[in-house]
This record gives sequence, structure tokens and C-alpha cells, in this order.
Amino acid sequence: MTAEKRSFQAEVSKLLHIVANALYSEREVFLRELISNAADACDKLRFLALSDPALTADDSAFKIKISVDADAKTLTISDNGVGMTEAELHDNLGTIASSGTSAFVENLSGDSKKDVGLIGQFGVGFYSAFMVSEKVEVLTRKAGTETGYHWVSDGLGEYTVEEAEKATRGTVITLHLKDDATEFLERNRIQTVVRTYSDHIPFPIAFLQTKTDPETKTESETEDTLNQASALWTRSKSEISEDDYKEFYKHAGHAFDDPWMTLHWKAEGRIEYHSLLFVPSQRPFDLFNPERRHHVKLYVKRVFITDECEGLIPSWLRFLKGVIDCEDLPLNISREMLQNNPLVGSISQAVTKRVLSELSKKAEKDKEGYETFWGTFGAVLKEGLYGGETEHRETLLKLARFRSSTQDGLVSLADYIGRMKDGQTTIFYIAGENEATVKASPQLEGFIKKGVEVLYLIDPIDEFWVQSAYDGFDGKPFKSVTRGGADLSAIAGEKTDADADKKDEPKDAGAEDAISALIASIKLSLGDKVKDVRTTDRLSDSPVCLVADETDLDMNIERMLRAHNQVTEASPRILELNPDHVLVKNLGKLIKDGQGAEFMEDAAYLLLDQARILEGEPPSDTKAFTRRFSEVMVKALAA
Repeated sequence: MTAEKRSFQAEVSKLLHIVANALYSEREVFLRELISNAADACDKLRFLALSDPALTADDSAFKIKISVDADAKTLTISDNGVGMTEAELHDNLGTIASSGTSAFVENLSGDSKKDVGLIGQFGVGFYSAFMVSEKVEVLTRKAGTETGYHWVSDGLGEYTVEEAEKATRGTVITLHLKDDATEFLERNRIQTVVRTYSDHIPFPIAFLQTKTDPETKTESETEDTLNQASALWTRSKSEISEDDYKEFYKHAGHAFDDPWMTLHWKAEGRIEYHSLLFVPSQRPFDLFNPERRHHVKLYVKRVFITDECEGLIPSWLRFLKGVIDCEDLPLNISREMLQNNPLVGSISQAVTKRVLSELSKKAEKDKEGYETFWGTFGAVLKEGLYGGETEHRETLLKLARFRSSTQDGLVSLADYIGRMKDGQTTIFYIAGENEATVKASPQLEGFIKKGVEVLYLIDPIDEFWVQSAYDGFDGKPFKSVTRGGADLSAIAGEKTDADADKKDEPKDAGAEDAISALIASIKLSLGDKVKDVRTTDRLSDSPVCLVADETDLDMNIERMLRAHNQVTEASPRILELNPDHVLVKNLGKLIKDGQGAEFMEDAAYLLLDQARILEGEPPSDTKAFTRRFSEVMVKALAA
């Protein structure tokens, strides 16, 4: 068979350019990545052999081997794992999986130091070999097959694949080192890297060395194991250093950052299992991808079973990475059987409670650090507040943090309740696309004037969970300030001199009659364009605003649904008037005095369009809005 030449996928070429120009200080990670891939290959075969023992009948002792040839300047890493077919060579070494292709391109920053960190996230650490290599060769044979394949590339855009002889299963990777990378031919340098990054790998990593007897001139090969080859999660915490945890995290999660939090414990009792979990410090690129799953591997008695166990970790904790090793599950359990296994459900509940408990401790002891975590993963954690799960809702609400109208940093619901005004019985919030949008909302004016704190709900999930939070928090229901029922009249707010002067003023019956006449005229002009017209105390600076009726969708969630074609048109809203605004007062006076009838319809529509613009929405009829606005300007200039 002649060698078949192919070009790398465009995104792979970009990645290769990144790793080829990576900073020297990061180059040694290539060995960690190749060893991790070899360990994964052994793990996969060990699992497959549970149902098909013939796959490992000739060699059941898994091992990773490293050897060097100083004269040829080559470094070789081999394993007796699952191996690859020709198709898998193309899929694994020639492309980035389609689900990650676009995300990879979108996440490129142009900074080599930052972009090299994407390598691990995309599960393509193999390409890091080109940081130190002029050429890379891969010789592989899939377990259970007879045909081997040889893959070769210089990393410049093309690679070749051809059939080749290989006596045993597994993969051999040979790196032809660059002149400035010959340090990786030295045993001590290799040993340092292995012990730093891969000491926790549960398979022996052996360094092969050929020695010549000076007397007989005969050559012999020796093996020297470089790592402890024990499962880190089964060892006592007292035996493990912080650096050990960090490197295991990077291995298990194919990560380049350090963990934000490490959780290591052994559960004993009805169910026995070891758990070693990590919360990353950086947000994964695909965190909000609908296909995103957790990166927690399930082991049974230190045998890898799967990293796709549905039900093991709830979707709202999918940022977790690490290992769970259960003693009570059968080794031959299938992935399909796992989904319905009650033990998995019990482990999931216990792990979830433990993670939330540790997060609660962090929130109490390290406020600043916890706020950093919340900024990274808070939007995902809030998904646990929505849906059928209610067991953890109270804990999640305690953990939740929000921006607000009165505080500079993040606030908890407990802190909010502690600052509630006399007469306030609800937790007020406003939902919107971002903080700048909600801050500009006219519905906030009255709350700000009274010093009533309003929470900013600016994550898309917020609108959904808050609608289902019927019990509120600590007996206090949630209330949107954009709903008509958000009443400020019973709340004792901060007093100002203007408030005192207003209180001392006698009621102007004529002014009240004028406002009533204005409301009647606007209702007549707008008809079914609005659900109602009324005055409000929620405004201080703006003349008008729109609010939703108590029985209607909140305005922000309706906008979201319209954007996704779930709702075809906007529902009629309630138009609220600020009775103290000079515009509203003057319009009312004109109507009361029997004037302005000829332009009242235009004025009513301009007020409605003004309210829509304040909500970040366009006028219902831009052409009519422009005409009316122009006519008002002409009349004003002529006066």
C-alpha cells in the first residue's frame, strides 16, 4: 500500500501554528499530553476487555514506555492500549471534532501563550508534540485487528498514512526532536517531567535504556519505572501535595489552568466510593454548548468505566472535573445499565450535597474568592434552580449572588433581606440583557428614589428560574419591578426635603381632575394598543413607562421568546404616567381646559412610543413616529 497524503483541517493548521510558536517555558507539557493520551488508551482497552477478554489475552499488563536514541535525536513514547484504525488516525490526528471546530476558531486570541491553553480543552494535546519536533511518526494497531498503520507529518500542513507491520496492539509515537529540544533526550530531564506531571498515572511509565557490557560488548535493555503508578484518589490526603493535585487535575481534565477548588474524600457506609473532584479556575470554552457534559470519569475498583455516565453529575455542575471510583458497582456493568442504576443516583445525590456544602464554606470564609467563582460559573449553577429538581433549591438560593441597584459588589439574598425597608415584604428584581440596560430602565426610578434595593437578573436563565421560585427565599417572594403589582406605597423610603415640601402642600383637586381627563383621553386614542393607562409612583424623572400585568409574561422574557420565534407579537402593556412630570401635568391641563383635542391622538402615541424606546424597543410604527415627532418640533419652534 502506497502512502496516502492528506492535508490537515484548516483549524488544525492554525493550532499547529500556535504550538509551533509557543513559549519555551511551556514546551515540556508535550510529554504530559502524550503520556495522558497513552494512559487513556490503556484505560479504554481495559474497559473493553471486561466484555471481550480476548482483546488482552496475550498481554494484560498495561504499560507506557519511553526510550531515546541520542544519535538519531528521537524520543519514543509507546503504549499497549487500544490503538487506532486508519479511519481513527484521520479523525483523531487530522481534524478537530466538528462540535469543537467553530468554538476553537472563535476562542483564538492571537496570543500564543493564551491560545496554547486551548489545546487541552479540545482534547488534542497530541499536537503539542510539534513544539519540540521537526517530524512526528505514529505507528499503531487497533486491539483485535491484524493491520497496523503508519502516520507521518512535519506539522506544516500535510500528513501521510500507509499500512505497516506492527507485531502487537497499541501505539508508538516517535518524535524527531528539534536542535533546541535535545534536553528531552536526557533521562534525568524526562524523569523530572514525569514525576512533576504524571506521577499519578495508574500505569507504570518505564524508561528503557540500552546498556553495553564493557567486557563482553553485549547489549542489554533495562527498564526503570519513573512514576508511583498508583491511583491518586485512593491515597491518603496526607500523602498528596498541592502540586500532586494540580498535575492530576491537568491530566484528568486535559486542563492548562490550576483548579480553583479541590475536593477529595472517601465515602463509607451503605455505598463506598472515592471521589477526587475539581472546580476549574477558568471557564471551559463549551460550557454553554447544549452537548456539553461533565468531565468526571467513573471508575469501578480502579478500572475505568466511562466518562459519559448520565446521572452521575447534574447538568448544572457540568464544570466539575475529576474521578469517582466506586467499590460497589459490578465491573462488567454496561454504560446503558449505569443510567438506571440506583447506586449511581445515590452517589450523585451524595456528591452534589458535598460539592454544595464545600461551596457554601468557601462563600462564608473567602468572600472575594467565591465572587470570582460565581462570576465564572454562577450562570450554570443557577440552572439548578429551574426544572424538576427542588431538593437543592434552598442551598442554591443561598449560594446565588447578584448585582444590585444599591451595592457595588455582589450581594446574597440573605444580605438583601437584611437591608429591606420597613413595610417591604418582597424581593424586588429587574431582568434584562445586561447591567447597563437594566440600570437605564425607568421602572427603577421610584425604587432608587426611596432607597429600595433592586436585584439585577442579567443571565438568560434568570427569567426562567425566578418564575418557578413560588416560595421565594426565606418567606419573601420575588417581584419584578416591571410588573404592575410592584407597589411602593407601603414601603418607608428615605425622606428628602422635596418629599417634606410635597407633603405639606394641599391636594390640588384640579390637578387630579386634569390627570383623570388625560388618562381617559389617552385610553380613547390608543384603544387596544395598551391594556390600561394609569398613574404610578415608580417614576421620578421619566414621564411614562410600560409594565406588564400580573397575569402576563414579564416583558424581558417575552422579548427573549419573540427573539426565538416562540411568541409572534408583543402583548398589550400597561402605560403608566408620572403625575408629577411637567409634560404629563401640562397635557392634563390642556385636556381639562378643553384644548389640545386636535393633537391628543398624536401625543398619546408619542407617549407610548417614548415608553417603548425607554424599554429598548423600537416604536411600533417608525414612519408614524417620525411624522408625529416632526410635527411637534415644528409647532414648538413656531411658538
